[in-house]
Parts: sequence; C-alpha cells; structure tokens
Amino acid sequence: MTTAKPLLLLLAALLPALAHAGTASNSFQVTATVNSSCSVSGTSLNFGASIDPLATATPLDATSTLSVVCTNTTPYTVALNAGVNAGGASNFSTRKMKSGSNTLGYQLYLDSARSSVWGDGTASSSTSAGTGTGSAQTLTIYGRLPSLANVVPGSYTDTVTVTVSY
Repeated sequence: MTTAKPLLLLLAALLPALAHAGTASNSFQVTATVNSSCSVSGTSLNFGASIDPLATATPLDATSTLSVVCTNTTPYTVALNAGVNAGGASNFSTRKMKSGSNTLGYQLYLDSARSSVWGDGTASSSTSAGTGTGSAQTLTIYGRLPSLANVVPGSYTDTVTVTVSY
C-alpha cells in the first residue's frame, strides 16, 4: 500500500486543478450584403411576315412581351429608346423600320388602347414602373403600324434598346 499512497497524493493534488478549469467565450458577426439586381429579356415584335398593303386594314397592331426579373422589393422603371432608325434615341414621333433606304413608320405603346407612347419618359413618352418580386414579371409592348399607304415591298426592321433602371 505504500505505492498506492503516492498515487493518491498525486491525484489529490490534481483534483483541485481540474475542479477549477474555466471557460472563455466571445462572439463574432456574420454578414452578407445583397445587391439590387435586374435582368430583362424580350420577344420580337412582328407585324407579319407577308403583309399585303392593298388588302390589310390599317392601323395594323401587334404585341410583344418583356420579362423583367428584379430582386425582391427593388423598384424599377423600364424605358425604350426610339430605335436605331428614328434619327435619335428620343425621337419617339419618328420611330421607323427600314428596308434599304425605304422606311415604314410604327409606334410602341404602354397600353392596349395605344394612347401612351412607350419611351424614356421624355418628349411626350412614358415608362413602365414596377417593384421586383424576385420572379419574372411580364410586360406587354403594344405596337402599331398606323399606315401602309405607298409602302414599298421589302423586309423592314428596327432595333429598340430596352433599359431597366433600378
């Protein structure tokens, strides 16, 4: 038992140190910054692939859609320029498609009544406004060919730029 006694003394000396073991704590922050973001895509606005100007009543109407996706609660506006053939980004009264040197006037509207010209918010034009949901929101573009009088046969095109501001 003489060998057990030094072992017991050693254990007795260690027990107070183990009983007085402490803890330390601190905290740290977890952060993330989520930016507002939007994207837009669209379909072509096609008035027709084989328009007979002698047999087609005018005005001739067509529609197209834009799909706007903005982060949840992000306010946005959608503007359209006047197209590359209008002679200026804000010349909304002279939107036109071209086939070579020939032109065909048209207009784009915000509403089905075709009373509010869709533009950039200047020069008697309006924009479309909304608030993002994080999901796609569909906007309709209402197009109109007001006249086919004296139009020269051809394939007419224009390119309109869509701008989403947020």
